[in-house]
Amino acid sequence: MYLLDSNIPLELFLEQARANEVEEFFRVIPTKNFSVTEFSLYSICLTLVYRKRTNAVQNFLKDILKQDGISLIRLSVSELEKVFENVTRFNLDFDDAYQYTAAEKYDLHIVSFDTDFDTTPRGRMTPQQVLKTITKQT
Repeated sequence: MYLLDSNIPLELFLEQARANEVEEFFRVIPTKNFSVTEFSLYSICLTLVYRKRTNAVQNFLKDILKQDGISLIRLSVSELEKVFENVTRFNLDFDDAYQYTAAEKYDLHIVSFDTDFDTTPRGRMTPQQVLKTITKQT
């Protein structure tokens, strides 16, 4: 199971350099294997609305979250203490520490283009790395 960092769907929606990699990732890996934090969901929505991409937001909410079964996960307010511990422990900013803490709680692999996760015990995988892992297993 995989925790999608907000930069993964944003790469696709904003048609950035690795959009094709993300598109293939979403095409090959069943969405039931994906989770996204509520924090990331709001970050994605804020970014897309700011960039006048409201259709992309609506499609993301409708297609991916409602129909395709991506799990929406969150941390409780009491779990924010662990987020701040991870900020200090791994020198992460708040959003990365939130993602890391959620991945720990739900035992998920982080999928991200953000190299800040590389200094943590859980690390991270890019979509391409996940695809290579899946290919080796079949």
